[in-house]
Amino acid sequence: MSQKPWGGVFDGATDPRVEKFTESVSFDHRLYTQDIRGSIAHAQMLSEVGVLTREEVKLIETGLEEIRAEIASGTFPFRQDLEDVHMNIERALVERIGDVGRKLHTGRSRNDQVSTDFRLWIRDSIDQIDILLIDLQRSFVDRCSRDEGVILPGYTHLQRAQPVLANHYWLAYCEKYERDRARLADCRRRVNQLPLGTAALAGTSIAIDRQLVADKLGFEGLVANSMDSSSDRDFAIEFAFALTLIAEHLSTWAEEWILWSTCEFSFLRVPQAYCTGSSIMPQKINPDVLELTRGKTARVVGNLQALLVLVKGLPLAYNRDLQEDKERVFDSVDTVSACLELAAAVVAGAELNREAISSRLEHGYLDATTLMEFLIGEGVPQRSAHEIIGRLVGSAMKQGVPLAKLSLDEFQLAHAALNEEVFEVLGVEHAISAFKSVGSTSPERVSEQVALWRERLGSVNN
Repeated sequence: MSQKPWGGVFDGATDPRVEKFTESVSFDHRLYTQDIRGSIAHAQMLSEVGVLTREEVKLIETGLEEIRAEIASGTFPFRQDLEDVHMNIERALVERIGDVGRKLHTGRSRNDQVSTDFRLWIRDSIDQIDILLIDLQRSFVDRCSRDEGVILPGYTHLQRAQPVLANHYWLAYCEKYERDRARLADCRRRVNQLPLGTAALAGTSIAIDRQLVADKLGFEGLVANSMDSSSDRDFAIEFAFALTLIAEHLSTWAEEWILWSTCEFSFLRVPQAYCTGSSIMPQKINPDVLELTRGKTARVVGNLQALLVLVKGLPLAYNRDLQEDKERVFDSVDTVSACLELAAAVVAGAELNREAISSRLEHGYLDATTLMEFLIGEGVPQRSAHEIIGRLVGSAMKQGVPLAKLSLDEFQLAHAALNEEVFEVLGVEHAISAFKSVGSTSPERVSEQVALWRERLGSVNN
């Protein structure tokens, strides 16, 4: 019989250049575990519907488990001429158990088989990345014990804006990664639909039981339309999008901490275990892990764009173009996973330079907005209060002093409502204490949120 699964109708050999051009086993071998899981479930179902005997299923299961062990140990001889991981495994099975192995493909096509394997692999990857996201969240929450009470300057437009508690800042990233986790969970529900049994594009005339296979493999439901099943890759693109947002969040964090670790900011010391040096400048301690986290985001964004372009003009149903989807998804998973693993370690090991932070904390008039809101509380309209405090800030700038160093006479001259009580809201510590709203950097609100996150994540430092 032909070495090719489709070779019966052909009367000539395939050009070796075509075999090299069309093969995918060089990268889709990563699906071997999922392929074998799916094939075993499919074989068990074929036995239940009377296509295979119990003895035949036992032969198939034993053969596939032997192949799985060989692949895991690195001794399995993958062949390029067999195109992909699926045909390599099937051919090896036939060589071990003979014609019984040829029965395995009954009621399925490589189209639905590939989609099933890919969905299983993505489902496993979602679960693994979710664990890494939790680890990163824990690293931020576990900082809250040692950084409690530390005040940082908050920025907009990269200009000093208002004071915030360090713990409020750490929890901001917990919120971002929580939304990332929610997107992955939502994506997982759409990934977790079984395509196996829809065959090439039209289904099969064999009385198979797709729901039985779904139950065995832990799928929540069945892909309902066979043409949609073989042509669909939105589940992979949605996953790539979720990974891209994770990478974007990591890149934002990395950029900020790169700035914070400079002499100009001096807010943060990145552990030297996650830095490298210069080949010419002996003093350099470069935050290369952070820089590469920022840089590798470009790869993840590019992979998403490649997938979107890949499917933009494909007619129903299956087209070989879809073979190009896996490397992009594999690369995004590998990249994001590596970044998340190192991010958790960097967050856990970094130290705030409290002395440098506090020495310049009164710079930038971080308490101006709180003073404006004090005036609003005295009945002055917001726009009027904004203008009055703006003039006071301008005066303080000319004198080179913080607002708290202005005299009571200067405040009274600006507005009669600015009495001696203003000194109770001026300065970053007073400004922090003045916050009240839900979601704000109020010490009370932040403490509540830290407690909620510790309970949610089961953080170490409780």
